[in-house]
Amino acid sequence: MLKILVPVDGSETANRAVAHVIKLYRNDAQVDIHLLNVQIPIDSGHARLFVSADELEDYHREEGIAALAGARRMLDEAGVPYTHHIAVGHVADTIIRYAKERGIDKIVLGSHGRTALLQVLLGSVAQEVLKRSDMPVTLVKPASGA
Repeated sequence: MLKILVPVDGSETANRAVAHVIKLYRNDAQVDIHLLNVQIPIDSGHARLFVSADELEDYHREEGIAALAGARRMLDEAGVPYTHHIAVGHVADTIIRYAKERGIDKIVLGSHGRTALLQVLLGSVAQEVLKRSDMPVTLVKPASGA
């Protein structure tokens, strides 16, 4: 069984990656799908003076659940089984670490399809994962003209 990780952030870009994985599932039911939402840590010392660790954990969980909602709905409506997880950390590092820890075979990410110049100026989680991951990465970009 092929273990596929789909990092999601609630965006249309991430939903394209989920749609791609649904197609893979329909073509070959031998896939184990893992959704991952990564929340960026709140590292400000000032925020931690006013917010407890439990409140931060609740915040990350609520934000993660909201970000996963669209992808989960798509998979549920398609009848596709999956597991989901919320993590906190540097996004690309956390995606790669999760994939290694869970024995993921392939990462499927949405890509904005930006030009090379915009990619350099703005950076990209997809670009960073693609560059640093030891496993295959599929980038799902917008359809031409979209």
